[in-house]
Amino acid sequence: MKKYILAIDQGTTSTRAILIDEKGNAAFKAQRPVDCLFPKPGWVEVDADRIWISVIDVINELLVVSGASMDDVAAIGITNQRETSVVWDKKTGKAVCEAIVWQSKQTQELCDERMGKTDFIQSRTGLRMNPYFSASKIRYILDHIPNGQQRAEKGELLFGTIDSWLIYKLTKGKTHATDVTNASRTMLFNIFTMSYDPELCAIWDIPLCMLPEVRDNSFDYGEADFFAGGVHIYGVAGDQQAALFGQCCFDKGESKNTYGTGCFMLMNIGETPILSKAGLLTTVAWRLNGKTTYALEGSVFIGGAIVQWLRDQTRWFEDSSDSEYYASKVKDTAGVYFVPAFVGLGTPWWDDECRGAIFGLTRGAERHHITRAGLESIAYQSKDVIEAMKREAGLELPSLRVDGGASSNALLMQFQADILQCEVHLPSCLETTALGAGYFAGLGCGFWKDCKDILACHQVKKVYKPKMSREERDEIYEGWLCAVTAARAFKPRKG
Repeated sequence: MKKYILAIDQGTTSTRAILIDEKGNAAFKAQRPVDCLFPKPGWVEVDADRIWISVIDVINELLVVSGASMDDVAAIGITNQRETSVVWDKKTGKAVCEAIVWQSKQTQELCDERMGKTDFIQSRTGLRMNPYFSASKIRYILDHIPNGQQRAEKGELLFGTIDSWLIYKLTKGKTHATDVTNASRTMLFNIFTMSYDPELCAIWDIPLCMLPEVRDNSFDYGEADFFAGGVHIYGVAGDQQAALFGQCCFDKGESKNTYGTGCFMLMNIGETPILSKAGLLTTVAWRLNGKTTYALEGSVFIGGAIVQWLRDQTRWFEDSSDSEYYASKVKDTAGVYFVPAFVGLGTPWWDDECRGAIFGLTRGAERHHITRAGLESIAYQSKDVIEAMKREAGLELPSLRVDGGASSNALLMQFQADILQCEVHLPSCLETTALGAGYFAGLGCGFWKDCKDILACHQVKKVYKPKMSREERDEIYEGWLCAVTAARAFKPRKG
């Protein structure tokens, strides 16, 4: 009897491996840090071989600490940092250079050269022209390695996001594949035809032969015969889509928000994609048995990072978790608003020039008010995204499901419920990204029969219900919008 699903969660700064039991519990965990490289300002890279080694390490550690073997594992699920791009030699299986991480801005010039194609690209992919996505990264790599274009056209080079790279290594080169969610983030994939688009590939001059085969999220990706036991990879998904599935957002309108350094919010919009006019991204949520579900996605650049800034720059507290204690020392912000636009504003504003600002200071304002205003800014920014989603999808928000580090902050979660005027659900297991990958794998191998089985596993630890009146909510949110307008109007001096 197989006891577990093995979920591999390969993130930007760490790799995790988790054994998930039939009740959806994260029974055992192991983790390794992953070091990013910063060769120039704005550039972010990572050694693809180090990522592969970290995966081997965490799986071996997991088996040791759990006392399990691969014979106890029914299937493997993989979830990964999206858009990070690897190009490797098909013959040797070695990466030809460092992988370019999703955060990196080193391909901005390539995007600027193609700005005239912005509307066309969005009409096919649902994405904005941005170095965030994989297409410009592939083009950059081919331009900066010897004979890159010629080798790619000859079929000597392969491309993959981190999921494809790990599948290729785990199957010893037998499978070069990706799932629909990761494919939808390459800027080469048409989300209407659900296939690579030759016209999109031509914009970036990327040979189709180097791209991985695209498969459903629950599918047999091959035997992971790097390890003994004959276990197959049956589930693959990009991290945010995996979290949406892990939070059991199976119906239209159901949404999740991951509170990390930034915030990533996804709303299930069903089987029909909606192209956003409000700065949202349209993406593939998942595809099961050939049936595609879509999502709207919005990004908040500075989420939990505001707490890190308060901790490190002001030195008002030593540990990030102390922010809740100090913020709770006052009943409100005394009219203070903190717009944390340290790197500009994300969805729905997309204002790269905006800078951080604090408004409403009086003689009575002090660190507790500013700390509370910093926490509340996370909730305000999330509401900005949700309001855009509700307008574009024509859907109400029945509740918001939350995860990520800052979701443990009760003051923030209560304020989020108040400002949204809806319930906020905190799950019992916060490993929602790994759970999503595990659920996909479990469906693929029959560990769970269907989504009803998975829904029966989902447990909610706490429900935050709105306590604030709508009148008060509207008044303070209007103050936030005024603060954002003022911050965007400020133009810093050059030099």
